[in-house]
Amino acid sequence: MRCLSLIVLLLSTVVTAVNTSSAAAPQSQTIKVAGLSQGAEILVDQWGVPHIYAQSQDDAFFAQGFNAARDRLFQIDLWRRRGLGELSAVFGPSYVQQDRAARLFLFRGDMQKEWQSYGKGAQRISERFVAGINAYVDYLTQNPASLPFEFKQAGYAPARWKTDDVVRIRSHGLTRNLTQEVARAGVVCAASLEADLVRSTPQPPWKTTVPAGLDPCLPAGLLAVFTLATDNVIFGNDKSISQHDSVEPVRLAGADLEAARLEGSNNWVVAPSKSATGRPIMANDPHRAYSAPSLRYIAHLNAPGMDVIGAGEPALPGISIGHNGTIAFGLTIFSIDQEDLYVYELNPANRAQYKYKGQWEPFRVQKEMIAVKGGAAVPVELTFTRHGPVIFIEDAKQRAFAVRSGWLEPGMAPYFGSIDYMLAKNFTQFKQAMLNWGAPTENQVYADTAGNIGWVAGGLTPIRPNWDGLMPVPGDGRYEWAGFLSGDKLPSSFNPKQGWFASANEMNLPAGYPYEKYKIGFEWPNDARKVRIGEVLDNKAKVSIEDSMQLQNDLVSIPARRMLALLNPLKATEPKAHAALDLLRGWNTVENAQSAQAALFEVWWSRHLNREYARAVLNPKDVAAVTAVDTTAMMAALEKPAGRFGRQGKLKRDQLLLSSLALAWIDMERLAGPDPKAWQWGKLHYSYYAHPMSTMGDGSLRGKLNVGPFPAQGGANTVSQSSYRPADFLKVNGPSFRVVVDVGNWDNSRAMNTPGQSGDPDNPHYRDLAASWGNGTYFPLLYSRKAVEGATERIIRLQPK
Repeated sequence: MRCLSLIVLLLSTVVTAVNTSSAAAPQSQTIKVAGLSQGAEILVDQWGVPHIYAQSQDDAFFAQGFNAARDRLFQIDLWRRRGLGELSAVFGPSYVQQDRAARLFLFRGDMQKEWQSYGKGAQRISERFVAGINAYVDYLTQNPASLPFEFKQAGYAPARWKTDDVVRIRSHGLTRNLTQEVARAGVVCAASLEADLVRSTPQPPWKTTVPAGLDPCLPAGLLAVFTLATDNVIFGNDKSISQHDSVEPVRLAGADLEAARLEGSNNWVVAPSKSATGRPIMANDPHRAYSAPSLRYIAHLNAPGMDVIGAGEPALPGISIGHNGTIAFGLTIFSIDQEDLYVYELNPANRAQYKYKGQWEPFRVQKEMIAVKGGAAVPVELTFTRHGPVIFIEDAKQRAFAVRSGWLEPGMAPYFGSIDYMLAKNFTQFKQAMLNWGAPTENQVYADTAGNIGWVAGGLTPIRPNWDGLMPVPGDGRYEWAGFLSGDKLPSSFNPKQGWFASANEMNLPAGYPYEKYKIGFEWPNDARKVRIGEVLDNKAKVSIEDSMQLQNDLVSIPARRMLALLNPLKATEPKAHAALDLLRGWNTVENAQSAQAALFEVWWSRHLNREYARAVLNPKDVAAVTAVDTTAMMAALEKPAGRFGRQGKLKRDQLLLSSLALAWIDMERLAGPDPKAWQWGKLHYSYYAHPMSTMGDGSLRGKLNVGPFPAQGGANTVSQSSYRPADFLKVNGPSFRVVVDVGNWDNSRAMNTPGQSGDPDNPHYRDLAASWGNGTYFPLLYSRKAVEGATERIIRLQPK
């Protein structure tokens, strides 16, 4: 934070599009590679977006793989090694346990069934994509000077891929509910289910119970293996989370923080009747943890029968967010509960067995060898029950714990299923593709050139006949999934009367939906972003492309507005609370970087109000057990205090607001000085794109590999989401890519990635978009060949060898 005061940028939410002219003639390169049938061209535009043109889809996916390796080889190689559990082979023995953990969560089922789950041609697409990656690895063997910096620094070579690698890796997906089950059990053990409602209140309204036979007191360290399996790679000797101005904040880039695991996202579609263009509009900004290189990669694939552009993850073929010249599509997370923690009784006479339906059943043990750089291979045992991988053995209570997850079922490779829906030409085809969508669980919005808009929820949904999935359950046979809900039982909408549809991860099950029967999920984020999106779209007679870009960058805080409605009538005699009320009174609740009010509100909201609220409504003995607060439930309780605060509820509520606000003022004086005129949210709150390898050695690589810091604005509940670590206000989650699609006038679409398109630290496109991102700037997402050629800065011609 001290560093930020030296580099404060005056951020603006004025949305513009940058210059589209390309000043110089494009550079040209021809590469001959084995594996191509007829060749391909890659036209890289001035924003680093590759436009791939091929004479067959086979060659297009080959070129996509080749280009992904060309631009993001270290990133995708690390993704593969982490997912397959092969880190130790190149980084040494300190990664053996992470390798073992990752191998526990690999898909180990029938590969034929796996490929069939994604539809016709899925295996072939993966084959061609992997062949392209391998072709670039072979090219580097012949041209070692082009080897990416990170491989030279760490002293190893990129691996060759197998086709199955693309879909067997599951642990990079967005997990759903396991950590919440453990947290809930912890509160129940130390306090009660009633106390846990302060931490997490189910939505829609639901009363859970402790499953029969469950001892909710779980062992410490229970989730350590699961965390290792789903965490990214952390380099260096110091793997702790640290302050920005001391060591480094790289661990957050590994998404180990719970906040960084939760994908936010906004999307909306606008019908022609509501659109200023007379055509549909599709907008999407998926939220993830920030890192360098960017998680998302924008690309364009053009071949006979396929012309699709947008973003995906660089290690996967296809496009998951974008358009195909007929339809546009975008996603947010839809909170289906796909995980359960099973608890087993061990056989005291034979710890290799667990009790199931009154009998002792043997664990299934897979023995593998983990190759280790500079040493002998290490043997490991991977233990499984009938439900899934064992993550912990508790000696004291003779219990074992295993995870059953939907994302270990066939057809559940995260995002890979987009290879099907990205080619749909109408809503019927799109919805059909989404019927088989597995992971992550999604709200997909849709718009087409015929003027239709729609929404389809998708994701594999376990059927739990006799429990709700909110707590761990005994693994003795009483709690079994009874298959999966048919995709057509999930909600959808086509051409809604209001002329638009939006989602922002809120609980959006329609009124009358039989949630008690299907028990899809009961844990959803705060609805503040959706409320703000809805009010903006409703209040405009016509919505333009520019309106959608501005809305993606919107900084109005709905929680701040609701809290100010409670604060405005109050008067305080205590000087700090009085000063705080004066500062906040009249604030428009826009959380821009220059705002003193935003700084005070966010410090109050994240560091004081939640904590003091828990102390006010819980029994003193239960406070320590509740380590988080459900802000949706908290705001409702503050607005209607009688229910939570009891007698004289309004008085108690007002005392809580004033006392916690005074604490926030004192905190702000410590953080930013005694003069509130000098307070700025952007001096506290910052974003930092950290490369995972920047902690290796003496730290001298940080300047080369990391991007930032930049002052940040907004908060967890603004449309321009900016979730942060309350300890130091470091941004841990936010939009990773933005797109606004003008359906039918495709070259008028806009996009932005951050910090840049390239994964090469020496490439100008590694960090060139980071400052523009903070300023709300977009570039044209060019689609027509003529427009692309006008903005091309580099041409790579791939020819068959």
